[in-house]
Amino acid sequence: MEEKEISRAVIKRLPRYYRYLGELLDDGVERISSNELSDRMQVTASQIRQDLNNFGGFGQQGYGYNVKFLYHEIGKILGLDKTYNMIILGAGNLGQALANYVRFEKRGFRVIGMFDVNPQLIGKKIRGIEIRMLDELPEFLEQNDIQIATLTLPKAAAEEVAIKLVESGIKAIWNFAHTDLNLPDDVVVENVHLSESLMQLSYNITKYQREKNTS
Repeated sequence: MEEKEISRAVIKRLPRYYRYLGELLDDGVERISSNELSDRMQVTASQIRQDLNNFGGFGQQGYGYNVKFLYHEIGKILGLDKTYNMIILGAGNLGQALANYVRFEKRGFRVIGMFDVNPQLIGKKIRGIEIRMLDELPEFLEQNDIQIATLTLPKAAAEEVAIKLVESGIKAIWNFAHTDLNLPDDVVVENVHLSESLMQLSYNITKYQREKNTS
């Protein structure tokens, strides 16, 4: 398939397709039409067809989609047919919660190291993963093949640590710090701003209440 630019909106929908198709597999569904998938996902059938056509289509007219095949193909598009070694920088409540989330491992994301600057955390283990001090990071990166670094650090420390990670060869950062990182273009950064998501929820609550009061 010829490589082409795929919109961010389409890419953001792919994990939803993957999740819903996984649920269909668990329910024993073998095939599904775009209309049936539309009813489940609350995305128009036309949008589903357009999204999947970016990657080759996968459907057959009069048959729909083979659920198992489409599930595995979207998994490959998302890179879930590979295994990624991850580290977590910042072993506070959020870092520990991420380390405890076993579904990451089922998707091929293996947390193999955690780092912090709090000496009270030395030797503590989260799901068998020992928390190390941040000054041990360079040696750990030399000895282990790490694909993804997760930042759950305070804003003030995040950029400095991110730069050190990039200098050590890390090319993918999952950033939970409350700041946008200024890194080279060849480094892939996915920013997760929890407060912004909560603000969007607040907006939608306010919008709903306003519409309710005016109806």
